[in-house]
Amino acid sequence: MTPPTSPLRIVSALSAGLLALGMLAACTPEPQPAPAPTQTPLFATDEEAFAAAEETYSRYIAALNDTDLSDPETFEPVYAWLTGTAQGAEKESLSAYHAEKLRRSGNTDFDTFTPLSRTEDEVTANLCLDVSEVDLVDEDGGSVLQTDRATRRALKVTFVPGMTTTGLRISSNHKPETFTC
Repeated sequence: MTPPTSPLRIVSALSAGLLALGMLAACTPEPQPAPAPTQTPLFATDEEAFAAAEETYSRYIAALNDTDLSDPETFEPVYAWLTGTAQGAEKESLSAYHAEKLRRSGNTDFDTFTPLSRTEDEVTANLCLDVSEVDLVDEDGGSVLQTDRATRRALKVTFVPGMTTTGLRISSNHKPETFTC
């Protein structure tokens, strides 16, 4: 017959076991942080990046030309090509045209696509926007555009990576300092 185990022996044995377990845990090295993934450039060459930027702008213009100012649902394909300040400005403009019940005739186009720079984070180019065929008319059929407006506009456009078929979205477009059309 084995002698009965005293509560003191049980506590001592458990304490020793926990102490040994704690010492083993203290000896295990801390996990090393996983190395940061390296960002693969979106495009292998400048030529690929600038071709994608030009295609992005072309698809944006096509979506813009397909809008029906009386139907805001047709604006969504335009917004898909934009982000940042470019998207905010376009939403403001299209919403205002819709609210004012304007109708658009003619199409916007662009030419003179001039690549400027490319980094991992953005592609920049100058282009000439042609709005010579575009008119905005009110409910009475009168044009709301100034007769002396510029029909060709120089723009400096910045493209950033985005979830589109070209891999880019337009983040800003503004009048360049030195480029003219």
